Amino acid sequence: MNDLPNGFTGFAGVDREQFESAADAIRRQHGEEPAPEPAVPGSFQYARDLDSGRRVETELPFDMNRIDDIPPLDQRWAWVEIDLSAIRHNVAETRKFLQPRCRLTAVVKADAYGHGAVEVSKAALGAGADRLAVATVPEAVELRKAGLTAPILILAQPPATSIPLLLGYNITPTIYEPDFAVAYGEAADLHGVKAPYHLAVNTGMNRIGVRFDHVVEFLHQVSFHRALELEGVFTHYATADCPETLDFNIQARHFADAIAAVRAAGFDPGIVHSANSAAIYRYPDVHFDMVRLGISLYGFHPCPETRGMVDLRPAMSVHARITDTRFVPMSEGVSYGLHYRSPGSVKICTVPIGYADGLRRGLSSNTDFILGGRYFRQVGNICMDQCMFEVDMRSYGTRDRIDPQVGDEVLIVGSQGIAEVTIDEMAEKLGSIQHEIAIGFAQRMERIYT
Repeated sequence: MNDLPNGFTGFAGVDREQFESAADAIRRQHGEEPAPEPAVPGSFQYARDLDSGRRVETELPFDMNRIDDIPPLDQRWAWVEIDLSAIRHNVAETRKFLQPRCRLTAVVKADAYGHGAVEVSKAALGAGADRLAVATVPEAVELRKAGLTAPILILAQPPATSIPLLLGYNITPTIYEPDFAVAYGEAADLHGVKAPYHLAVNTGMNRIGVRFDHVVEFLHQVSFHRALELEGVFTHYATADCPETLDFNIQARHFADAIAAVRAAGFDPGIVHSANSAAIYRYPDVHFDMVRLGISLYGFHPCPETRGMVDLRPAMSVHARITDTRFVPMSEGVSYGLHYRSPGSVKICTVPIGYADGLRRGLSSNTDFILGGRYFRQVGNICMDQCMFEVDMRSYGTRDRIDPQVGDEVLIVGSQGIAEVTIDEMAEKLGSIQHEIAIGFAQRMERIYT
């Protein structure tokens, strides 16, 4: 007989205990044992007695503590490697563009663009970064709980309900609304502490911030509060990475005018900052007191114009091992839709990485993998968890024949010998940016730090 469903409570007028007793009696009539008590997960399993056909309870022959210690790379053959020496190198190279007194903030939002916020923060601070910046309160709290004591700025105004976390974990918010500023100051005053903040100025991007010509008015509205401390003033450029410079120059002028007005009104703007990665290298006049190193911290050039200006090293590479190989006869298809057809004399190799891991489906049959220092074409639609690539098994006098086997390591992103596949190339093919691609690769693959 089938086991009773967990949610079963009995028929009308018959409770579950009565029904189970009746069910056990029926089982005995059919020569079966009464239903066993539920087993503790991971401790027992049911097996069939081959002679009687009855289920019997047997103890699993595993030490659950030991099998839980099996390394992640032995559980799944796909992973991301983060070269922390590249992070340190990129900070050091960027420092060369700055005056000695200019601070450098490492932007580690979105889990450090998929690279791991805690480890990247430690590497960046150790290499000369002064501060950290994130996008959300939980991101900042994670860093504090990891033991990081450097100043942390949230690059947007968080909900007022998060104010206790800001004060408790010593996290500096961005502010651009008077109501939030007053609530923040009141909460700080209630606990006998100060409420430092950075004021965001909207100079033309029109995303967040007090409009550049209303900044003094805003400060007059909130400056009465004794707990509030204006620690810094900043803006963000919309076109620092674009070839044309007109819009950038307009924003830069609006920001300079706003800072001048703040000082003329008797307010100290504190740390003045505006330069993102592109502006750091292209526009030294806007370095002010601090710069914010974002995408270039991870080794990506923010625009073509910076490629000859600074030596950046990508920190992320993506790896997998082959899980299946097979010869697919000529004209037979591979993967969903069967859009790829075998030309014959090819070996189709499967690796356990797909669009759920950040290898975007739009790259199907439009990217290469690297094996043994050589390029091999990815073929067929990229699946959620797996994808395939093609190896030509014909012999050529000009090259060695490669015969891939299960377990061989494949490079999805990175360089090996003269072969290289980059996130920049993937972003260009997808009509996207490096930020989006790098963040995607961190969705569920194990990160290994080197």
